[in-house]
Amino acid sequence: MSSWRKAAKSNQKVHRERAQPAARVHLGLLEKKQDYKRRAEDQHQKDDTLKLLRKRAQTRNPDEFYHHMINSKVQAGEHHELDKQDEHSSAQIQLMQTQDLKYINMKRTMEANKIQRLQGTLHMTEVANRTANKHIFFVDDEQEAQRFDVAERLQTHPSLLARKSNRPKLDQLEKLVLGVQDEATILAMNAEREKSYKELQRRVEREKELTIVQQKLELKRALQEKRSRKPKRVAKGTKDQAPIYKFKYERKR
Repeated sequence: MSSWRKAAKSNQKVHRERAQPAARVHLGLLEKKQDYKRRAEDQHQKDDTLKLLRKRAQTRNPDEFYHHMINSKVQAGEHHELDKQDEHSSAQIQLMQTQDLKYINMKRTMEANKIQRLQGTLHMTEVANRTANKHIFFVDDEQEAQRFDVAERLQTHPSLLARKSNRPKLDQLEKLVLGVQDEATILAMNAEREKSYKELQRRVEREKELTIVQQKLELKRALQEKRSRKPKRVAKGTKDQAPIYKFKYERKR
């Protein structure tokens, strides 16, 4: 029966919707019922929203406070969110999105070993000489204090008193045989030493960055574990520090 019904409908007249009359073409397409229905629903939704906002404004509590009040502001009639400090730097985001915890731990260990080797070759004497400290000498009376000579007491040359390391005594200086070096060699040695110090500084900063990323990834993994009580955040994370959480003590079996 269904096939006969379909065959009978094939010869029926096609009912088309009325188009916009020629005299009203300049007004655009003729609005159909479905168009009016969608427009009416949208208008009713807006009216309900305005009605709800008016009701909230009339019944609001003047002592009400929530933190978004101090985390946003209105400038020239426009609402703006206050700029918050980024929790991750661009390098940290790239590492956390592309690498896993084992890779970060391996790279941090490699950087720490290279830093240890560089610190072994660079004795950091320049840093030690710039460090302010005190050296107290004890004497018997005021007369001895007035004629006290630091170079004589330390048995070294007066020009070496500013050094805190590599300060030989007078008898060692007499036995010391100095080689003759031209100015170009000395400048090359100083440039090489300065280059090594810059490399050491870069590696220290890189190792610190990897340490922060490793702590953030370890904390993220710990927060994903199922626990009876959700940990409490003590401090927010920054570019220089991982967030701090307080976990409830759980006895291990």
